[in-house]
Amino acid sequence: MADSTVEAASGVPRRRHDTREAILFGGVYGAVLASSLVAALTQHGHTSAASRRYDALWVLVTAFASALAHGYAHYIAERGPRRRWSTLRALADEWPLVAAVLPTVFLLAGAGWGWWPATEVEEPAFLLNIAILFTLGVVTARGSRRGWLVSLLIGLVDALLGVIVVVANALIK
Repeated sequence: MADSTVEAASGVPRRRHDTREAILFGGVYGAVLASSLVAALTQHGHTSAASRRYDALWVLVTAFASALAHGYAHYIAERGPRRRWSTLRALADEWPLVAAVLPTVFLLAGAGWGWWPATEVEEPAFLLNIAILFTLGVVTARGSRRGWLVSLLIGLVDALLGVIVVVANALIK
């Protein structure tokens, strides 16, 4: 649970992000980011084995850049008296975003290494990321003590919202 803590030196309250919140945020952001990137790359003709290996690297680098940007935004938004390592901690707390793109990176890299057809990786990547969004929705709902039926419905709505965001991103790019 997120809470407010007090910096020892100044008595100034600051917001702390708990692990559950960071994992859920990073998981959702990473799954949507990965799906959007695969859709955009495929739309621009990236379907050969060599390009899929490059795409895997590109998705991973983009995830790291997004995580750094988000961590930096937290640092700026919550600016105040800081401890020595608080900036690095704000950046390191974004690891769930990078972790959430790893299944997509694996699919792209596997297609690049010839484990499956490079031209047929977009749909499995999309379905995998939608499954991640569904799972995060169900886990969050269950963590909020909702029943199974309601939790499954929340997971479906979360997955549907993810589809809408990914399709919108693909159309924009």
